[in-house]
Amino acid sequence: MTGRWIEAADGVHARRYEELDLTVGLVVGAERCLVVDTRGDLQQGAELAAAVRELTPLPWAVVYTHAHFDHAWGTEAFLPCEVWAHEGCRAELTEHAEASRANWIAYYREQGEADIAEAIARTTIAAPDHVFTDRTELDLGGRTAVLLHPGPAHTHHDAVVHVPDAGVLFAGDVVENAEHGFSAFSFSSESDLTAWPDAFSAILDLEPRVVVPGHGDPVDAEFVRYHRDGLHELVSLKAAMGRGETTEVAAVAASRYPGDVTLAALATP
Repeated sequence: MTGRWIEAADGVHARRYEELDLTVGLVVGAERCLVVDTRGDLQQGAELAAAVRELTPLPWAVVYTHAHFDHAWGTEAFLPCEVWAHEGCRAELTEHAEASRANWIAYYREQGEADIAEAIARTTIAAPDHVFTDRTELDLGGRTAVLLHPGPAHTHHDAVVHVPDAGVLFAGDVVENAEHGFSAFSFSSESDLTAWPDAFSAILDLEPRVVVPGHGDPVDAEFVRYHRDGLHELVSLKAAMGRGETTEVAAVAASRYPGDVTLAALATP
C-alpha cells in the first residue's frame, strides 16, 4: 500500500500507488506546500501525510481534483488546513458522500479487502472549505499554483493544478494513463463525453512539459493531444449512433480504443 515519489520538476512531485494505479501530487514553495489529492481513506491519507513530511516540513494546503473517494477521502490526517476544490466538488461531497461510502465499503468487502472497507467506514470525509468556480491562484512562496476548472470532463467539477514555473500540470482523472490511455472506469454517468475534448484543449493551451494523470505515470503534451483526438472520434461515433447512421457493433470496430472502453464512453449521458 506504500507509494513511491517521482520528481516531475524541482519541488514538484508525483506519488504513485499500485492500489487503483493512483497518482497524487505535491508542490513545494518557499513558505508552504500544496498536496494534490489525499487518497481514499484515513489510513491511506496518513501514509501520504507521512510521505510528504519526508520531503518537506512546510505547512500544507490540500486541493481535490474531484470528489471521487480515491482522490478526496484521505484528508483527515492533514487537518487542520485549507482544503480547496471546485465549487461543484463541495456540493458532491456534501450531498452524496455517504451513499458513495456505503457502496465502496460493500465493494471492498466483496473483494475480500476487509481492512480497506473498515478504514473507509472509520474515515471522516472532509468537504472543501475553500472553493473556486473557474480559476484561482495559490501563493506558495516564490511559486504559484494555479487551480483551474477545464470544463466538464471526467466529472462536472474537475480541477487541474498548473505549476507554471515548472511546466507541470496535475490533471486528476481528466487524464488517465492506462494501458490504452483511457480505461472503462474513466467514463461514468458523471462524465461529459462531448465536452471532454475541450478540457484536453484547455490543458494543451497551457503548454505543459509534464502532465500528471490521476492514474498512471506522468505523460507529455503529445499523449494528451493523441487522446484528445481519440475523444473527438468517440464523440463523433456516439453522435452517428444517435442519428441512426451506425450501430454499436460498427462503432466499436471503428474506435481506436478497446471494446470495453468504447462502450463505456458511448454509454455516457
